[in-house]
Amino acid sequence: QVQLVESGGGLVQAGGSLRLSCAASGIIFSDNTMGWYRQAPGKQREFVAYISSSGFSTNYADSVKGRFTISRDNAKNTVFLQMNNLKPEDTAVYYCNGRPGRYVDISKLQFASWGQGTQVTVSS
Repeated sequence: QVQLVESGGGLVQAGGSLRLSCAASGIIFSDNTMGWYRQAPGKQREFVAYISSSGFSTNYADSVKGRFTISRDNAKNTVFLQMNNLKPEDTAVYYCNGRPGRYVDISKLQFASWGQGTQVTVSS
């Protein structure tokens, strides 16, 4: 049974930074492309970034490019999202998810289940 546990969210001022973590279990983590997604109040969940199973390749939504960095530690079954220069429009609940494959475009996939997410709130 797949379990995804996101953490690291909080309240920060605009221009600040946060580092999110997502610990995965129940999967062969190193075989999966992993991604981050977010859902703001009243909006649909949207893609943020994904990373290849090796960690060598990444892809970002235009809205976060240059400010966010996705990374992973396969030894710890964890994927990270370093968020710098945060903006009020980054306020959302952040989730991780993944699919088997070395570098799968998971930006538009529908997932059957999600973790609880972690709340990020950016004040202006």
